[in-house]
Amino acid sequence: MKKLKNTSRYQSITLRLGLLTALSFLFIISSFGQSASTIIQKADDKMKGDKNYSEVTVQIVRPTWKREMKMKSWSLGTEYSLSYLTAPAKDKGTVFLKRNRELWNWLPSIERTIKMPPSMLAQSWMGSDLTNDDLVKETSNKDDFTPKMLGEETVGGRKCWKIEMTPKPNAAVVWGKVISWVDQKDYIYMKAEYYDEDEYLVNTMQAGDIKNLGGRTIASRMEIIPAEEPGNKTVMIMEKIDFNANITPSFFTVQNMKRVK
Repeated sequence: MKKLKNTSRYQSITLRLGLLTALSFLFIISSFGQSASTIIQKADDKMKGDKNYSEVTVQIVRPTWKREMKMKSWSLGTEYSLSYLTAPAKDKGTVFLKRNRELWNWLPSIERTIKMPPSMLAQSWMGSDLTNDDLVKETSNKDDFTPKMLGEETVGGRKCWKIEMTPKPNAAVVWGKVISWVDQKDYIYMKAEYYDEDEYLVNTMQAGDIKNLGGRTIASRMEIIPAEEPGNKTVMIMEKIDFNANITPSFFTVQNMKRVK
């Protein structure tokens, strides 16, 4: 009889532990709320949308000098993007185009259109801490990376999901790994760390100045800070954005690079 009681007690404890494990698992699922893939897709869609037009100020900050550029940008899905520099005067009219997997650059100073090889994606854009890939958005977080939930952390006073993204086997991407912090309320990329193929930290992106632009709550300011160059950073300030821009694929042509204003 005593052995039966002990067995019954053991079974009861085992059942309780099983229930606690199940509840803990449900709590984790509830706290994360959804898969890492869904979160990344929502964050991408929130910032890019299906089509948009934006006006951006880019500040290149160095220990002894500072340079500012302004540009207009148009994008359509993940296949098309076009950026047109409006300032400073010496760079005005420079255009960068992505059309499907092709990358083009129009240089008005020499009146020449250059097709950029894939190897140029990792190169610095206009001497900034951005890469050409950052500008033309050749890499897609949701299409080119496999995300994995790492946990939760607070960034900029906002509770975020911490997600690691590793490149898919055949993805032509610049980075070896990206760790992103996505705001749980508004699906804003609050922070991101970019690593090379040897897993050395290269750049850190920090977002701020959360406001309503184009009818959406987004980060209007992003700072790109290189890991090994103290005092250097590139600041992107979103001045205006329209998520319902009237654009079609016919806008994104090599011929239009010379006409766009």
